[in-house]
Amino acid sequence: MKTKYIKLSLASILLFGIYSCKKGESLSDSSNDNKKITAISDSISSAATMKVKEKQFIKTAAVNMEVKDVYDATIFIEKSAQDLSGFVTHSDLKSNVVSEETYDTSDEQAILIKKYQTENTMQVRVPTERLGELLTLINDKKLFLNSRVINAEDVTSNIKYGKLEGERIKKNEENISKLKNNKGKVQLDNNNTSEGNQQQLENMNIADNLKYSTIDIYLKEPKIRVAEITVTNTKNIEDKYKFNFFYSIKNAFVEGYYLVQKLIVGLITVWPLVIIAAITLYFYRKNKSNKITKNSNFEK
Repeated sequence: MKTKYIKLSLASILLFGIYSCKKGESLSDSSNDNKKITAISDSISSAATMKVKEKQFIKTAAVNMEVKDVYDATIFIEKSAQDLSGFVTHSDLKSNVVSEETYDTSDEQAILIKKYQTENTMQVRVPTERLGELLTLINDKKLFLNSRVINAEDVTSNIKYGKLEGERIKKNEENISKLKNNKGKVQLDNNNTSEGNQQQLENMNIADNLKYSTIDIYLKEPKIRVAEITVTNTKNIEDKYKFNFFYSIKNAFVEGYYLVQKLIVGLITVWPLVIIAAITLYFYRKNKSNKITKNSNFEK
């Protein structure tokens, strides 16, 4: 009995050890998968989240990819941008028609078959620190990535130059204020103010582009879609009303009657010519008759 108990205990320990090994392998595989996912995510967003001490970058990105459904992908990107405190500045969603044919299905109806391909050109802006997150979310919607470009423009020197220009403009303003009032001073003051406004605008643009990154996105469906639209059978309607025999005969009689009236009116209008022609014909025949009579008398 004791021997049997020992055997059962050893078997239980052995089974538990095998289960623990398998569970450990499973956890190890899961951990490796998570590491792979993290690595993929990092590879997508590393350029977008790059930071260098004492450097400031304006970051932009351009993504060209094929998706299963352009409309769904567009809605997803718009919502994702909004969730990340961003916004859409441009979205041009359109369907390019490849071909269309109409097939009659009955005397009243027909089916219009449209083959088309949908695409969208978007521009999205998000806070620069969230650029990597949005690129990762966009990547999840792709069927095929044609291209992805991430730019980080170093504008550290531009910012320093902007500060120097601001100091120069301010100094010019002080020097101009010391001049005597005349037309030249007014012109100098206007030019200096204009330079100051332009520099402020450039500084604001740089500050805005540092705060928000711009992403240009082009979405396209890889396959052509087909739309079946029920329409009216216009050909049958045209044939139905194209020619009405009895109506056309009635119109012919009416038009003939009006034509006779017009001819009569036309003859009445030219009555002087008719009279002249009748008189001319009368004298012509009378003259011809006299000639025939003279010729007969001469022969006798």
